[in-house]
Amino acid sequence: MSHGRRRAEKPATVLSVVGTGLSYLALCLTAMAALALVVVPMLSGSQTYSVLTSSMAPKYAPGTFLVVKPIPFEELRIGDIITYQIESGSPAVITHRITSLGTDQSGETVFTTKGDNNSVEDELPVREIQVKGKLFYAVPYAGFIANGLGNSDRGAMAQWGAVALMGYGVIALVRGALAKNRNEDDASPDDPTEQYPGSGDDGTIFPSFGPSAHSGSESLEYDDPILTDCDGCDHDHSRGSTSVRRRRLETRKHATVR
Repeated sequence: MSHGRRRAEKPATVLSVVGTGLSYLALCLTAMAALALVVVPMLSGSQTYSVLTSSMAPKYAPGTFLVVKPIPFEELRIGDIITYQIESGSPAVITHRITSLGTDQSGETVFTTKGDNNSVEDELPVREIQVKGKLFYAVPYAGFIANGLGNSDRGAMAQWGAVALMGYGVIALVRGALAKNRNEDDASPDDPTEQYPGSGDDGTIFPSFGPSAHSGSESLEYDDPILTDCDGCDHDHSRGSTSVRRRRLETRKHATVR
């Protein structure tokens, strides 16, 4: 016994497949960007900066997004890249590599730094109070937005960036869910008679127990008192004729269930 038919699903077009793939790719990139630029810095207590000059090029070229993590001063070593204040208490900072360690006249440990792309070391030594932290990781090109903002607050930029990225992620998820629901609705039958070919206009199901009487085989048919017209039959199509009624009564009388 047939359990019904479903409408044939519409074949996916190349554009729809490409569009779906690009949407998922954009969602993955958004999630990764949110993690690298917002979530990890917040959880690790790091500060974010963007490179404005070419002193650390080519590895850390202008536009590079830097995540700087606080670290105890005594754990810093030669070769580490640190971000420090140009002058103690000044908001302006610089990111260079430690080239040597030393002590000043008071016996305090100080660092000598140099930009990877510079030919000479920095003139002034770096004291502990100036150090903001050690470079945790860097993201190329992600700092261009910060560069465009100049000296604006990086914390506010990160917060707005997080809101934008998360908002886009939510929108992409909702759109994907709605598209999936639309596809499922399109695949389900709208007309009950499509599930049951033997059903009537009012949804009543008329089961059949074998070939139709019009094919020459005897069968048990459910019918109304008036024979319904059909194509391909040689009987009289007049609903009111006596021969038609008599033939139907005889068929019902001798019908057998196979």
